[in-house]
Amino acid sequence: MTLDRSLKVKAGAIKSRNVLTRAERIAQLQKLEKFNEEDDILGMPKVRVVKVSLKKKKKVKKADDDKK
Repeated sequence: MTLDRSLKVKAGAIKSRNVLTRAERIAQLQKLEKFNEEDDILGMPKVRVVKVSLKKKKKVKKADDDKK
C-alpha cells in the first residue's frame, strides 16, 4: 500500500513534539538537577517542551523602490 502525498513528511517540515520519551525527560531533568539515578521513575516532575519557532525575515526595501 502506498502513502498519500499529503501525509509524507518533508525534511524542512519537521514539527516539534509535545511529548518527550522517558529517556528524554530524564536527560532534561538531570540537566536541571531535578532528578537523580536513585529517584523513582514514577512520579517524575513535568518537563516543559520548548517549541522552536523560526522568525520570518523582514523584506528590505531598496532605495530605488522608494523613488518610483
